[in-house]
Amino acid sequence: MSLLPRSLFGQIVLALVTGLVVAHVVGAWLMVDERARFGERLRGEYAAQRIAGLISLLDGTVPEERTRVVRALSVPPTRLSLDEPWRAGADVSPDAEAFLRRVARELEQPVELQVLSIRRAPPRSEERRSFDRPEERRKLERPHAPRGEGHEGPRHLVLVSAQARLADGAVLTFRQALPEAPGDWPLRVLGLLALLAVVVALLSGWAVRRLTRPLSSLADAADGLARDLDQPPLPEKGPQEVVRAARSFNAMQRALKTYLETRAQALAGVSHDLRLPLTRLRLRLEQLPEGAARAAIERDLEEMDDMISGTLDYLRAGSDTEQAVKLNLVALIESLAEDADAAGAKVSLHGTANPVTAKPQGLRRCLANLIDNARRYGGGEVDVTLADTPGSVEIRIEDRGPGIPPGDRERVFEPYFRLEASRARHTGGAGLGLAIARAVARAHGGDVTLAAREGGGTVAVVTLPRRQGRDSA
Repeated sequence: MSLLPRSLFGQIVLALVTGLVVAHVVGAWLMVDERARFGERLRGEYAAQRIAGLISLLDGTVPEERTRVVRALSVPPTRLSLDEPWRAGADVSPDAEAFLRRVARELEQPVELQVLSIRRAPPRSEERRSFDRPEERRKLERPHAPRGEGHEGPRHLVLVSAQARLADGAVLTFRQALPEAPGDWPLRVLGLLALLAVVVALLSGWAVRRLTRPLSSLADAADGLARDLDQPPLPEKGPQEVVRAARSFNAMQRALKTYLETRAQALAGVSHDLRLPLTRLRLRLEQLPEGAARAAIERDLEEMDDMISGTLDYLRAGSDTEQAVKLNLVALIESLAEDADAAGAKVSLHGTANPVTAKPQGLRRCLANLIDNARRYGGGEVDVTLADTPGSVEIRIEDRGPGIPPGDRERVFEPYFRLEASRARHTGGAGLGLAIARAVARAHGGDVTLAAREGGGTVAVVTLPRRQGRDSA
């Protein structure tokens, strides 16, 4: 099962939110990385400027005063000494060479320089503890720590040991403490980015919903078009594409309504024009003597009349101008049961239902066709069951006949389709009964379906939706 949303709104919002999240994650990573790099450069440049300034100052100081100046300047984060000899075995690592280049750039006069070591101070070393004293730490942190991050102090110290040979040959040894980049994340900035992502996602969702809502209205209008051609037209407002779609849908609705009105007028004319020749034939048939030929012609005329009536009923089903009223289903089915009893069938009614809003003659024709089918092909016993729910009414019409194969349960609703094996042509009419029943049910917003009955036979299920506000008791 796919976890992706199926609606257009969900897919657009998912794409927008995913893009925002990816963009913010990448941006946050780049920001933190650049912050660390910038802090490293800043600390390195500061240390190089400080060391270069001390070397230049001491190089220009007379030897008699140099010891006193060294003692005064030997404070964290820098320790100075003039007592150590020039050492062999200088550090030539890339970090050492980079530090030397930075110091050399800041010197006023070139001097000989070498880096002895660059290392981290052990957590409990004397050097570390000396910088952990509150007064020493404040001196160390103030020039280095970015605003808002110095209150916790550096987690580790990087100690740089180096020597410089002054102009008079004196050796200045210095040890510089560099705090490492802080390990904490810029939570305030990341929180603002997250808040920005949430706000943009909400605004995007609102904008997408506003743009896709007309599509939902269009789908609802299309679903209701078959049930009610007189429904209000869609509002023609919104984006240009939505306006064009709404305008085209309204034009289609008007064209369908005009077509159906024209068809109703044509049906009335066809009904009149076809029945007049049939009436003349019957009048002329009365002048013929009794016999087999006359009886055969009478049967043909009767069959033609039934076919015309059935075809006109099918074409009118769901498109007549009959008004919907509140209808008592129990009374209607009891009336149909009496008609079926007169034809030799036994109809049993089970259950009850509240009144439903429907077109009386259309619904009567629908249920009469289904009960008549069950009477003809179900052995004469018919069970009608009513089931009432808050949203719809279900009418189940069961027979005990041979049943309908699963592959033909939809085909029997096609006009003029007949099952030759189980429904003889001389008893089956024109093959329009089920087509008329479904057309009427769908005109009411419902449907007719067929299923197999447990124990043998067929079940015709009529579903009629309740119209809110009209079917309340």
